[in-house]
Amino acid sequence: MFVSSQALSTAEHLVDASLLYKGKVRELYDLGEHYLIVVTDRISAFDYVLDPAIPYKGDVLNSLSAYWFEQTSDLLDNHVVHTDVLKLGTVAKDPLALKNRIMVTRKAERIDIECVVRGYITGGGWRQYQANGAVNGIELPAGLRKNSPLPEPIFTPAAKNDVGHDEDIPFEKMEELVGAELAAELRDKSLALYEFARKACAEKGIILADCKFEFGLVDGQVILIDEIFTPDSSRFWAEDKYALDVEIDSMDKEPVRAYLSGTDWDKNSAPDPLPADVVEETTKRYLGIYERLTGKSLLGL
Repeated sequence: MFVSSQALSTAEHLVDASLLYKGKVRELYDLGEHYLIVVTDRISAFDYVLDPAIPYKGDVLNSLSAYWFEQTSDLLDNHVVHTDVLKLGTVAKDPLALKNRIMVTRKAERIDIECVVRGYITGGGWRQYQANGAVNGIELPAGLRKNSPLPEPIFTPAAKNDVGHDEDIPFEKMEELVGAELAAELRDKSLALYEFARKACAEKGIILADCKFEFGLVDGQVILIDEIFTPDSSRFWAEDKYALDVEIDSMDKEPVRAYLSGTDWDKNSAPDPLPADVVEETTKRYLGIYERLTGKSLLGL
């Protein structure tokens, strides 16, 4: 069994640098010329950060992002400078505790659009389709079933909100917000990235149902930032679990969602701590998707 004390809930005591931002999972520190991103093991569901943290979750998210950033670098440049904790010198007070979970990045101007690509009709897209036969204003064929593959992947952006939920918007609204030329570039890059990863995942027996990207600008050029093709930013299905008209057990924090949905928690207050078996199963999910996608064991690094 994995021990919860292995999990890292915050890196504030481990980093000798100014904390700029603390998200649900990531912490952003200022290194002067660059940013330092530390990916913790915190986990959220239904807009709440839960206790306890999930051992190795941050290692998986950071290492998977680093893997995919390298794999896609020919398609689009990204913000990664390096992921070597030893290069941080005295900034890292405990290099061993931060190993596998740090990323030093270029400072980019974030574009406040979440770029979502959907290859299958599920989740929030399915709810939109049920209501009006469209997703983000894109009309879809009648008669689609839940989890059906779409005739072709669709780009469904959302306007980012630092507080509350991001807001799904039609492409025309995105053009108003960032300009037609940049909107088209982000759409085309997003679709190309999805297609690349969809094929790579299929070779591993995994369906990439949908995913989201964040982009930034460095010297006027669009680059990838944040994370890419992780269980927290993408919906992965095992091919042997695929089915229509059901809730597919996705390869992410599904054990947490399933547990919480089976309790009497009202979702309006902090829930009780997660049971040990749910924590352990969730750790196994994250380690498992890393191994299937990369062919390596994270625990062997």
